Amino acid sequence: MNAQSRSVTLIGAPLEEGSGRRGAAMGPAALRIAGVDQTLIDLGHDVADIGDLSIVPAMDLPNHPKAHNLRIVGAFTRALESSVYDVAAAGRFPLILGGDHSLSMGSVSGMARYAASKERPLFVLWLDAHADFNSPATSPSGNIHGMPVAFFCGEAEFAEILPKDRPFVDPKNVFQVGIRSVDAREREEIHEHGVNVFDMRAIDEQGIGAIMREILAVVAKANGLLHVSLDLDFLDPDIAPGVGTTVPGGATFREAHLVMEMLSDSGLVSSLDLVELNPFLDDRGKSARILVELTASLFGRRIFDRPTRAA
Repeated sequence: MNAQSRSVTLIGAPLEEGSGRRGAAMGPAALRIAGVDQTLIDLGHDVADIGDLSIVPAMDLPNHPKAHNLRIVGAFTRALESSVYDVAAAGRFPLILGGDHSLSMGSVSGMARYAASKERPLFVLWLDAHADFNSPATSPSGNIHGMPVAFFCGEAEFAEILPKDRPFVDPKNVFQVGIRSVDAREREEIHEHGVNVFDMRAIDEQGIGAIMREILAVVAKANGLLHVSLDLDFLDPDIAPGVGTTVPGGATFREAHLVMEMLSDSGLVSSLDLVELNPFLDDRGKSARILVELTASLFGRRIFDRPTRAA
């Protein structure tokens, strides 16, 4: 990506039904108000905003007792899978404005289909406090925003939301960074399937820079595409309070920017989710602005671009 101009398409996904609480549907509007489009334009990128996806519940799906609001989440999954694939196939960068994290069932599945069409592997960088590798059989809550990783890896086929023969992501191609809240059964599933997890202890011990270099080297060696899914709760809630599932002890402001700057330098990122922003819980738009600032770092903004006072 570097400083080169990219063609970016914004896709709004006002989905909150996967999370178990209201508010995340306002996320796309808050990110637009915080200036995500103009920020990218100012960095020299071509930006098209196709607006928010408009869906109706998928009535062919069942009411699932352990996958709440499946018909609405399923409809968003289908719409996002199609939209993200179409945007990527047109040579543009899909940037999904969320919305709760269940939207990644659709966005990552769309990128998996695109990667398969290019005969390249898809890798996923999951920046999150939670592993989201539950299924209806293992989830304590039944909230689908805790299931997207298992879904796009093919380990949570609890209804035929998407075709069963679709391309999946190899769990060993998933890198989860910032994890600090995992259910007991979910931990077993992650270990069994070989998901790469760098929890906050790993960040403390190794440093975020070393971890990112390791991940990016793997993706580059495989000539892979990289989908980045940024959950607001990756950050410490003192920095970004506008999220419904706060977990203390998250990434610092500088750690998060370093991740984005290293991703930018790598030139490997092909798509991005911004998820779990709940403006109702935010402090005067603080969290939305931080997500926009992090997006700017991913798209080439540097600290040293700013004028410095001469000594």
